[in-house]
Amino acid sequence: MFAVIKTGGKQFRVAANDKITVARIEGNPGDTVAFGSVLMLTEGEKTTLDAKALGEVTVAGEIVEQARGEKVIAFKKRRRQNSKRKRGFRAELTVIRITDILTGGKQPEMRKGEVAAAATVETKAAAKPAKAAKAEAATEEAPKKAAAKKAPAKKAKDEASEA
Repeated sequence: MFAVIKTGGKQFRVAANDKITVARIEGNPGDTVAFGSVLMLTEGEKTTLDAKALGEVTVAGEIVEQARGEKVIAFKKRRRQNSKRKRGFRAELTVIRITDILTGGKQPEMRKGEVAAAATVETKAAAKPAKAAKAEAATEEAPKKAAAKKAPAKKAKDEASEA
């Protein structure tokens, strides 16, 4: 059985016990990662491409290490112009070992690091409505000010007739 998953803007063909190197995913070595964006699933001779059926498929993996890629240097030179530019880049990478491909809507068992991350996301989501509720309460409690009276508009016709 293998699946094609999408992560970090790239697609990977994975099976159980495969190691893949993907763009940086937050977590520590040993943490569990779940990939819900499955594009294709093959079990023996049966291939599934249906979006509804793939919505229930999850690929579980374990972070092996956080690493940095090889340094890539972009060097530009304009000859006889005394002009050159050198820039370097190292990609932040995560090595993941695929542990299982889960079907039927099953979810992987999250390890310690992922449970804490999921809890912080929930608390942040709960904090936003609380702030909105505080703002509404403050506006209700504040006394309403009387509307400022507008100055009477000058009559343009009178001024035009006088001139």
